[in-house]
Amino acid sequence: MHTKAVQVLWGCFFLWDLYVSSAQTVYPGIKARVTQRALDYGVLAGMEMIEHMVKEKNIPDLEGSESLEFLKVDYVDYNFSNIKINAFSFPNTSLAFVPGVGIKALTNHGTANISTDWEIKSPLFEDAGGADLFLSGVYFTGIVVLARNDFGHPILKLQRCYAQVSHAHVSFSGELSVLYNSFAEPMEKPILKNLNEMLCPIIMSEVEALNANLSMLEVLTKIDNYTLLDYSLISSPEITENYMELNLKGVFYPLDNLTDPPFLPVPFVLPERHDSMLYVGISEFFFKSASFAYFTSGAFNVTLSLKEISSHLVQNSQGLGNVLSRIAEIYILSQPFMVRVMATEPPVISLQPGNFTLDIPASMVLLAQTENSTAEAIVSMDFVASTSVGLVILGQRLVCSLSLNRFRLSLPESNRSNIEVLRFENILSSLLHFGILPLANAKLQQGIPLPNPHKISFVNSDIEVFEGFLLISTDLKYETSLKQQLSFHGWEGLNLISGQWRGKPVA
Repeated sequence: MHTKAVQVLWGCFFLWDLYVSSAQTVYPGIKARVTQRALDYGVLAGMEMIEHMVKEKNIPDLEGSESLEFLKVDYVDYNFSNIKINAFSFPNTSLAFVPGVGIKALTNHGTANISTDWEIKSPLFEDAGGADLFLSGVYFTGIVVLARNDFGHPILKLQRCYAQVSHAHVSFSGELSVLYNSFAEPMEKPILKNLNEMLCPIIMSEVEALNANLSMLEVLTKIDNYTLLDYSLISSPEITENYMELNLKGVFYPLDNLTDPPFLPVPFVLPERHDSMLYVGISEFFFKSASFAYFTSGAFNVTLSLKEISSHLVQNSQGLGNVLSRIAEIYILSQPFMVRVMATEPPVISLQPGNFTLDIPASMVLLAQTENSTAEAIVSMDFVASTSVGLVILGQRLVCSLSLNRFRLSLPESNRSNIEVLRFENILSSLLHFGILPLANAKLQQGIPLPNPHKISFVNSDIEVFEGFLLISTDLKYETSLKQQLSFHGWEGLNLISGQWRGKPVA
């Protein structure tokens, strides 16, 4: 009996643990999957990006004082200015996923050619000229670990950093270049030694600088005067041998209320594909939260004059003429007409294989403006407009458009006895088709911003609708016209001969 009681007790604890675990599970509204193809393209785009940055960035002057024991000189003050990286090559560079850890970066057999003007002063002499530093056998490996901070921003950490330059050759120019070049080889060894000691700290400083920029990313974006969109990370990226998957919150909020909607996201799984560089899965929850946020903000309540509606017609003046003439048949007045449309519930979202629909429950009131500027209701009725949602990617935004499938009219109880009201059914359908939906589509043209890497555009994009989510498959293109400035944090404190580095990582 005691044993049985213990088993029951343990069973209760097990069920409670399952309940707590499920209650604490947070599912994403958006998933972004980066494939190996994206990493391979990242290598090519990265080299192109670095090349543009290096050509335009001025490296800070290096100055200091050294004792040259091999010349028996107590000290030499030096200043290297106009430092330029004229050429570099990293022919064997690769990026690869490390399951459960991060992304491994590897490059070897790299070369770099650096030129500079120099000026030296000592108790015995002073001189100035130019010099070239050629580095070869450049090797680097490290693992970039991706995580998230408490605010949902991505953060990077560099682990297992190892960098080495195998050979350095210094060539001086100037009046005494023959003399200086005879002492170049003894100078190359300390330069090479100290450069190798400083490379990883410099690289890690750049990673910290990048983290400082990432921490300022706006993960909560204002879409318009009604809503905000939360793109924050809800967990650290999942990394497998073939891809990295990011889980984003993906939820809309009313502009003045950051309370989560009264429904939860459900789990969804992206199909196993690797042909595109990036896959973005947008769940039904994402669109439902948008519907709820806009409804709560009152965005679906509008009053329009027929003049405003006609300005948004899809080049169908005859359709508008028919509508106006039929209204005139029923209610002949010289006063202008207005249409008031009010959503009675949040529009209902449905994503089924190959089909994205939006059902809009609303009421519509036709009003005439009387001579004393008051609005007199001609008739009001409830309806449900069933629409199909078309999707297209323009630039870096997902643009939706609505087309009317069917129109279901339900009359208020007080109006059922008025036979003339029934004649408005086709009129309202025409107003929706020729006026209201074109107006809505014009508003929808601004699109929804998609999560995408900095300065990267989507190309060769395709959209598929699955049950409960839609999938965007796309390749990426780095825009060379949108160059990012290279920071070179910490270079101003670099001392290649003594091996002291006065720069501090950016916090």
